[in-house]
Parts: sequence; structure tokens; C-alpha cells
Amino acid sequence: MFRSRRSGLVRRLWRSRAGGDGGVSCCGMSEPPAVSPELRSAASAVLKRLKEPALGALLEAVESRGAAAGGCVLVSRLGPPPHLLLCRLFRWPELQHPGQLKALSGCQGAGGADSNTVCCNPYHYSRVCGPESPPPPYSRLSPKIEQKELDFSDSYTEMDASCSLRIPVGDVSDTSMSPDTNKQGRWCSVAYWEHRTRVGRLYAVCQPSVSIFYDLPQGSGFCLGQLNLENRSEAAARTRGKIGLGIVLSRELDGVWAYNRSDHPIFVNSPTLDSPACRPLVVRKVMPGYSLNVFDYKKSCILRHLPAPTEYADGPYDPHSVRISFAKGWGPCYSRQMITSCPCWLEVLLGR
Repeated sequence: MFRSRRSGLVRRLWRSRAGGDGGVSCCGMSEPPAVSPELRSAASAVLKRLKEPALGALLEAVESRGAAAGGCVLVSRLGPPPHLLLCRLFRWPELQHPGQLKALSGCQGAGGADSNTVCCNPYHYSRVCGPESPPPPYSRLSPKIEQKELDFSDSYTEMDASCSLRIPVGDVSDTSMSPDTNKQGRWCSVAYWEHRTRVGRLYAVCQPSVSIFYDLPQGSGFCLGQLNLENRSEAAARTRGKIGLGIVLSRELDGVWAYNRSDHPIFVNSPTLDSPACRPLVVRKVMPGYSLNVFDYKKSCILRHLPAPTEYADGPYDPHSVRISFAKGWGPCYSRQMITSCPCWLEVLLGR
């Protein structure tokens, strides 16, 4: 009976990769690339080492495509990196090296190279986006992979003079705060905008990470789907339908990271995305499954002692504000020149 249940879980995992009964596969493709004999053999060896509860947790994450990321799936470090194998199998067939992966902030089993076990839940990892935002030391890209994998065709200098839209500090919702989180203190507040209209109150964030989503079963965080607006534009209504699982913002040792959990790109603007010697701001495109260091603490300390950019002389400039647009970019490469032309976007106001 035990072997029968276990074998059934393994079969469901393989069917999930293939897309099940005509559905979309866990890789996000209707027809995922064929599995090479080497990958199939190595991945099968990893699955054989997992006990039934771990297989169940892995299956839940894979079948939901990350909507229910589940807990860590720990496995011994034998042979090829287990997390690399399962990430290749279920999410990114083109992966070449574990240095291309970043463990998400909620993963407790990523460990270091000296750990005997590692988490192999593919939805506890993301790809790393961009050399301007170097990943943490434990997941630094190798130079060869960095040059081959990363594409900066969607980066450009922003000349948007609207910059940060100021919000009164007192207009902050306390709905996200429990007695415990109040003691920790708020490290950022998030405002949701549709074009030039702010929708709802500020969402205060006290936990190390927060999910911001439209529809996330079994999830908690800032639910944009619950925010109502009279006379909502058609563009905003369409874009809201693309937010899906949204993003995860996390405060880590080297800065604030944004992980794109949705099926559509997000676009990010932050004072620390470019070199301090070149002050014009840059908007970065972050593809689904990728993470970007959207606010670098060290660069922020340098920017603090520099004068505000001249291109923002006619408008407010907030060196602690990050702006994120869902699905739609803005700037010289797009029809939308300013962030306020984007249908759905966030303003992340970081604490000093």
C-alpha cells in the first residue's frame, strides 16, 4: 500500500510536467521540451530519495505552479545538485548552473555548500535578474553564464519627471499589523495606483516578506483583488486580470528584492538600479520567475550624500521609493512615457 501511494505521487509529478490532460505544464508551456535521458535518470534518483510527505509537498507546489509553494522539501546532497535538477525538470529546462538560482526569503532549507541537505522545492527558488543587482554571495552568477543568459534590451534611462507621488505618512492602514509585528516596526508601506488614482489605503509591511497579489489561494498579504474603484478604466481592468499571483517583496541583508510570481513581466524603477555616478533612473523588465534586487542598501547610503538629480528639479524626488508596474512598461521605448500612464502599479515607500 505504501509503495502504491508513493508510486502514484511520482506518476502525478511526471504528468504535471507534461501538462496533464491537455493543460498547461508546470513549466508554463503547452508542450515542454522533452526530458533528456540524463536528466530523467538523475531527477528520478532524487525523487526516489524523497519520503511520501515530501513527495506530497512537492506535488502540491508543482500542480499549483507555485500558488501553494508549500514547505521545504529536504534531500541529501548526493550527485548533481538536487535543487538544480528539479528546477530544470519543473520550471526552467535551460538552467545550467545552481549559481543561476536564488533561494527565496521564506526557504529555510537552502543552506550553504557545507550543509548535508538542501531544499529541492523548485518553487522555493527564482532566477536572478541583471548584473546591476548582484545576487547574494551564496548565489552569485559565474561570468560565463551571466554573459550568456542575461538580456538588457529592456533597460533604458528614464526621463519621467513625475517621480514619487507623495502620500501623507499618517494615511497608513494598520490592517496588516498584529501586536507582534507592531513591535518589529514597519520597514515599508505599499500604495496601489491605477493611472493617477491611488486605490485603497497604504499597506504597512512589518514581516520580512510580503505577497502582493490579485488572487492567491491559501495565501496572505496585500490582496489587490479586494480593492474596488468606481469608474475603473478598461485598461486597468484588463491589467488587473494579469496580476495573478503577483510579486513577493522581501527585506534581505543586501537590500529589498522583488520576485515575480505572475505569468507576465513586471517593470521596476528604483534610485539604486543604476550607478551612483550616473543619476538618471533606470526601468528594468523582470520576467516571470525572476528576482531583482530593487533597492540596494549600500548604494542608497551613497545616494544619500549626493544632490537630487537635475531632471527631477520640477517634481518631488524620493530616494527611498520603488515603483513597480504590472505587465506594462513606460518610458521612451513605450507609448506610456510616465508611470502614471500605467494601468496598475505599486509605489513602495521604504523606511529611512
